[in-house]
Amino acid sequence: RLAYAQAIRQFFDWCEVRGLITLERIEPVVIAAYVEQHSGSKPTVKQHLAAIRMLFDWLVTGQIVPHNPATSVRGPKHVVKRGKTPVLTADEARRLLDSIDVSTPIGLRDRALIGVMVYSFARVSATVAMKVDDFYAEGKRWWLRLQEKGGKRHEVPAHHNADDYLDQYLKAVGIADNKNSPLFRTVDRYGRITDCGMNRNDALRMVKRRAAAAGLSPKISCHSFRATGITAYLDNGDEQLKRSIFTM
Repeated sequence: RLAYAQAIRQFFDWCEVRGLITLERIEPVVIAAYVEQHSGSKPTVKQHLAAIRMLFDWLVTGQIVPHNPATSVRGPKHVVKRGKTPVLTADEARRLLDSIDVSTPIGLRDRALIGVMVYSFARVSATVAMKVDDFYAEGKRWWLRLQEKGGKRHEVPAHHNADDYLDQYLKAVGIADNKNSPLFRTVDRYGRITDCGMNRNDALRMVKRRAAAAGLSPKISCHSFRATGITAYLDNGDEQLKRSIFTM
């Protein structure tokens, strides 16, 4: 959403400079000209065009404009054959988790957050948006409730390691009964857990710091954990899953 908002802002700034200050004046030729003159890379141009399409779809649905002028506009061709997200091996993921000092609530929080991303393949935005009651028991199992992209709600069983990490973290910070409060919280200048939830930038800074302390690549990001889990799943298949990432 932040990326799309920035893309739309840039598009409207471009339109304003050219005197196109009403929605009615934005026609397919205008959007095509914006795409043609855009100085960004092909992936950036495609993202901006997607943002414009989505915006006008919403405006059409709301009966603000009669049609979507971006529908017929084509962006540049760009095919990705290999992703750029750095992927950890199972040993590297295990080394990262084991390197975290869990004698403090902050360490327990960081291990639990990384554990959720690794074992549930969750995006960082969905992870940091979790409330305390999004980690819940159903029968004999504990589950994770994740609000993913596009408003999709996923409920997945918590792997026993993630279950243990979250349980220790919740007991240490004493928030297990505050069901509607943020699950993963920020810390103040004195290293104390606050009542404010983390955002994805807070999580990224934490991951970078923990990766550096574990001697791992500085290119590791939050998305690396999702890629790590999915890669292990695809490489090993259903029968081998527990012997790969699920035994880390």
